Amino acid sequence: MKIFSFFILSLLLLSVTACNKDTKALDIQKPFTYDDQYYANLKAYKQTNHQMFYGYYAAYAPIAGATGNKESASWGERIMGLPDSLDIVNLWMGIPTKDWQPLALSDMQYCREKKGTRFVAHMDASNISKFVRAPGDTVAIKDSASIVAYGQYVIDQVNNNNIDGVDFDYEPSSGVWTTSNNFVILIKYVGQSFGAMGKDPSKLLCIDFYSSNPPAATGQYASYFVRQAYSQGTGGVQNATNLQNYYNSNAAAIPPGKFIVQENFGDFSANGGTPFTEANGNTLTTDGTQMYSMEGMARWSPTQGKKAGFGAFYFDRDYYSSMGPYYNVRRCIQIVNPAAH
Repeated sequence: MKIFSFFILSLLLLSVTACNKDTKALDIQKPFTYDDQYYANLKAYKQTNHQMFYGYYAAYAPIAGATGNKESASWGERIMGLPDSLDIVNLWMGIPTKDWQPLALSDMQYCREKKGTRFVAHMDASNISKFVRAPGDTVAIKDSASIVAYGQYVIDQVNNNNIDGVDFDYEPSSGVWTTSNNFVILIKYVGQSFGAMGKDPSKLLCIDFYSSNPPAATGQYASYFVRQAYSQGTGGVQNATNLQNYYNSNAAAIPPGKFIVQENFGDFSANGGTPFTEANGNTLTTDGTQMYSMEGMARWSPTQGKKAGFGAFYFDRDYYSSMGPYYNVRRCIQIVNPAAH
């Protein structure tokens, strides 16, 4: 895991320059580099049975109203700046391509190949009513045939862009998706290619959800289910009882080893979540300070067995933690997956 401290370094350089007018130009520190053994160990770690971190990342994309490539982006807006120990990144703002965000594309493929980080497309199974299969070919999603066509479109997006799978957002509120069997049709079709039952199970088939539970029939096809266990739905507090209840309500479809819980850093990035209480009543972390929900979710597993992992929505906001870039993310990964010494 690497920490980039360019801001602090810049302040130090300015201070030195201000105190000595004769100071010669200094080289700015470059990112750390590692040998081949480091990357081999990193990729091997990600193949072990550990608590994965699954995060929704958006900072690589242009801000609202902006266009073009972020050539001068800070490390907080660069995929290359993400902690090495991340397992799965949801491309929340779209798949980078050579024509749209080519720098992000280059970063992504480097992280895939050198670090073993996996990247999945974010696709809708909640409100989408049509999709553009090709220029001049818009398909309305209204029946099983068009649902299958959408599934093939998703498969093609993953394969053609050389990424690691897909995450379907399942929060049905309109159109064909309010009928749960239509979602099953989609998952069964994509599940022939990706996921636990697919021809290529290394390609991930993930389902994230909030207010509606995924149909039990999707359980055998999905690689992972991501529960949006956001604290704003609990009045700004979180505890192990809530997490257990989230799991119990979905146990028919989700084995513990496929279950991931997520906090919302869009709202709660400053402290790494909201105050958390464990099942035994503990509210403190190892140093005696208040435990927050990111750590609580990392440490918790359902009583039925070890969960697959934890994560956060908009975890990129943790880059700006007062304790250092991605402090909460890195710290919680380390808590549940302590480094060997």
